[in-house]
Amino acid sequence: MIGSIIRLGTLLLGLSLLSVSCGEAPPQLEVLITGGSVYDGVSAEPQSLDIGIADGQIVFVGKVDTTDLRASETIDASGYIVSPGFIDSHTHALNDLSDSVKNANLNYLLQGVTTVVTGSDGNSENLIGERLDYWEANGIGTNAAMLVGHRNIRRTVMGVAERAPTEEELNNMKTLVRRGMEAGALGFSTGLYYTPASFSETDEVVELAKISAEYGGIYDAHVRDESTYNIGLMAAIEESIEIAERADILVNISHIKCLGVDVWGMSRAIVDTINAARARGLRITADQYPYRASGTSVSNALLPKWVFADLDDYTQKFDDPELLPKIEEGVTENIRRRGGPESLLLVLANMPGISDKTLGQVAKEWDVSPTEAALTIMKNGDSRLTSFNMSPEDIHYFMQQPWVMTCSDGTNAHPRKFGSFAKKIREYVLEEKVINLAQMINQSTSFTAETFGIAGRGKIQEGYSADILVFKPEEVKDNATFTDPAQLSSGFHHIVLNGQVAVRAGEVQITNGGEVIRRQ
Repeated sequence: MIGSIIRLGTLLLGLSLLSVSCGEAPPQLEVLITGGSVYDGVSAEPQSLDIGIADGQIVFVGKVDTTDLRASETIDASGYIVSPGFIDSHTHALNDLSDSVKNANLNYLLQGVTTVVTGSDGNSENLIGERLDYWEANGIGTNAAMLVGHRNIRRTVMGVAERAPTEEELNNMKTLVRRGMEAGALGFSTGLYYTPASFSETDEVVELAKISAEYGGIYDAHVRDESTYNIGLMAAIEESIEIAERADILVNISHIKCLGVDVWGMSRAIVDTINAARARGLRITADQYPYRASGTSVSNALLPKWVFADLDDYTQKFDDPELLPKIEEGVTENIRRRGGPESLLLVLANMPGISDKTLGQVAKEWDVSPTEAALTIMKNGDSRLTSFNMSPEDIHYFMQQPWVMTCSDGTNAHPRKFGSFAKKIREYVLEEKVINLAQMINQSTSFTAETFGIAGRGKIQEGYSADILVFKPEEVKDNATFTDPAQLSSGFHHIVLNGQVAVRAGEVQITNGGEVIRRQ
């Protein structure tokens, strides 16, 4: 970032001197965007401004009719909204970005996302520097940053042991967090709901989060319980607040939600709790995807966590006549907790004939109980699960909080990977008017950049990287559905990525214009 600013200053100085000494035309811009209603990522109201771009940076924000600026390409944005490119704070794009076909990341770019954060939910890699270097060498379709993941670190050091680490093991985990931070990770992430991270105590997480804090990184927390699975939703939120205080670190609560019928309506109490923590100086934020349904696997949604302990093949425990009744009891309760078998949609199943059916439908076809059906599915390779488990009232209330940003939590077989930001504009800004357009843009740009320490992005401001959207909100459409989840979004007329026009008049122009973002 610093190097880009120095290059930019040198470019402008040289062109200015040339103009003065030779009487030639003023500085030549690469792209000039004129006539748009500009939301700068911070303000509550748009302004009629023109934007000049050179060397990948925004070098002019103002009215071009007061200058003699020229550009190689001029985009007439009259009648359009112009905003910073969106930043997705929580994705699972890690492997896609390394795939020679998927690394174009079009599922994100075409919903207006120019920067993704990955390594979320505690899933990353131990050799983060090597992965970032690989992306730089091979090209990526959007900007990308990474978090250090607790789950892979714990599994590397301790396997799936259900116990606290020894002093040596904890030091080894600290070393891996430190190595990731030194390679440029933005912070440390956990997935405390998932094994083996679910076997960790708060003290372990605090000690690892302190390493991230030493480097100015954040703690990105998938809380231990989003429902009534173990310690309860409120206790899980309070655990995150405790970690923020003890580790002296900014904590972002991943995809904040009230999951399941037992906790519907708790959003107000949670917001009050977080606001009280913020009022006493703690740095607490959250992100949210705009869907009623979450996405995970049948096993992660329905099995008690103790079943995963010690064995890589947890299904061996289904054959133990002493354990099976306890497992069945836990699965039955978790089906109820998530709203019943008709609220659980099976997708990408490994068994034939059950994808895009609810667990209830499959159970009826097989003439077994929903619990028996779920265990059979898990024994035969598992399945992705779309779980309709949230209330609109809770979604709306979280979305309206100034400290809640937009994310996708994009996973395969869920439309959020292809449509989250477009859906938020269409449904929650235009149709339901839960928030206004400025709130949506600000929650998806500058606030995310500032929270995650992404320098020089998220605003339309001179000296910032030129990641810019040109669109009409009423034309933006999320085309992905729960039965057809891999449909690209549409309606973003122009998308500028690092100063290059990546999408022109809705058509993709370049597929590798992204940059790797390292912690500054």
